[in-house]
Amino acid sequence: MKDLLGMMSKAKEMQAKFAQLQDEIATIEASGQSGGGLVQVTLSGKFELRSLKIDPSLFKEDDVEVLEDLILAAHNDAKSKVEAAMQEKTRELTAGLPIPPGMKLPF
Repeated sequence: MKDLLGMMSKAKEMQAKFAQLQDEIATIEASGQSGGGLVQVTLSGKFELRSLKIDPSLFKEDDVEVLEDLILAAHNDAKSKVEAAMQEKTRELTAGLPIPPGMKLPF
């Protein structure tokens, strides 16, 4: 019975830590760029687009496809940075816990 109460206490503690982790992740911002900085995108920890900056030199009618590709590349760069920050925060929180390999957290 003592072990069960201990496990319940640990579970509540982990739940509180994960709630805190989610709050921290929401405050993360990461910027990505493409085209040597001609296009810059900033995303939140929830992958919301916070800002988009496009160098005026890209505003030419015949370069629309290039601009679209650069925007996508900058977005993907920022997204990968947010994901890396999330993984690092999760790794810090779960350090020392016996979590099976491949299990993604937070749930």
